[in-house]
Amino acid sequence: METESIEKTPSTKKREPHDGRKVFREKGTCSQTFFYLFDRQFEHLKQTEERASDSLAGGILQKGYQCGMLWGSALAIGAEAYRRCDDLNQAMRVAVRATQGVMASFSKKENTINCREITQCDFSSKWSFAKYFLSGRFLHCFKLAQEWAPDAIEAALQGLEEGDKWIEAEERSFNNSMNCASLVAKKLGANEEEMVMVAGFAGGLGMSGGGCGALSAAIWMRSLAWCREHEEKSSFKNPEAIRVAEAFEEVTDGRILCSELSGQKFKSYYDHADFIRQGGCNKLIRTLTASTLD
Repeated sequence: METESIEKTPSTKKREPHDGRKVFREKGTCSQTFFYLFDRQFEHLKQTEERASDSLAGGILQKGYQCGMLWGSALAIGAEAYRRCDDLNQAMRVAVRATQGVMASFSKKENTINCREITQCDFSSKWSFAKYFLSGRFLHCFKLAQEWAPDAIEAALQGLEEGDKWIEAEERSFNNSMNCASLVAKKLGANEEEMVMVAGFAGGLGMSGGGCGALSAAIWMRSLAWCREHEEKSSFKNPEAIRVAEAFEEVTDGRILCSELSGQKFKSYYDHADFIRQGGCNKLIRTLTASTLD
């Protein structure tokens, strides 16, 4: 895995980045922008992994679900949780909790977490996409990246620093806390760090019931493999990501929301882990991790 640490300098230790707009212009997607901003804050750049997050921009392959800023943030948070925690199960729980904190901060800022509601754009429509640019609506996303980045970093740091204090004492014996996203990643060959990186995706991103976290984990893992074979190229709409999304939608009749696929909105990480352990979403997971998607 490509991991490049950077030296601790005054610029990398700032708790409040003020160049979100600039980074967005350089990186090209909201998801990679926030993955990078968080990685820079945590002082562990992961360039290939960041590039692979491009496929989650626009709300999962531009489908308008949760904002790519949140998917990118969740991946970086997961990597930092893995570094901070000695136990894999604890790291996954902390990643989910810290992701929830960032999502709450984002929702407070925008009153929604969904890309389509923020951009007012259906990216599958050429006319809607053109209107998004011609109207100048795209500038709102740059402004959001600029203004929200400091709050996002603070929310993540708070969540990570509090760590397992959120976990009730009687629940600490719960050691088999596998979630849908981490399980998919594992079946696709992920190492433990990558399993924790996608943990925040679980239950529709932070247990929110939104766009499927298992799908997003599969898209990111396949995009990561694609990026390793295609250096310097963006994974935005890479063929592997598109194929996994098409296979998923065929099995689900086009449904993507976790709350619809699972028939519930999980009240806690433990409810979700129980659901997965008891075979929940097995068919979807098999589809997402199939050796061939053709």
